[in-house]
Amino acid sequence: MKQSLALVSLVVADYDEAIDFFVGKLGFELTEDSYQAEQNKRWVVVTPPGSAAGLLLARASDDVQRAAIGNQAGGRVWLFLNTDDFWRDYERYRAAGVEFTRPPLEQDYGTVAVFRDLCGNQWDLIQRSN
Repeated sequence: MKQSLALVSLVVADYDEAIDFFVGKLGFELTEDSYQAEQNKRWVVVTPPGSAAGLLLARASDDVQRAAIGNQAGGRVWLFLNTDDFWRDYERYRAAGVEFTRPPLEQDYGTVAVFRDLCGNQWDLIQRSN
């Protein structure tokens, strides 16, 4: 049997604002943006370059969903973005105004720093050492 993770839903306040962040600041690709008339919503997928898995940007549609924006992991690092060049991406993200909450650290497993996305969710930017 073979399985793979395809998408992770990320609850956002606004589709276009989220696209601007993930595509404009992080350099993700806009894989799909289609209107779903029967549900009056968009199916928006952004994907890191070279990745098979992506994020489904899901606009919050009620108070419960709005309360989850920026806190989908209860304040913990939630998503892990692997890179083949940590310092290239770290400097590019900083120049684009991405907020880092923990500075770069050299660990046994690689180089890592923590940043927040536009909603406040925490991510690891990581280049593995192996």
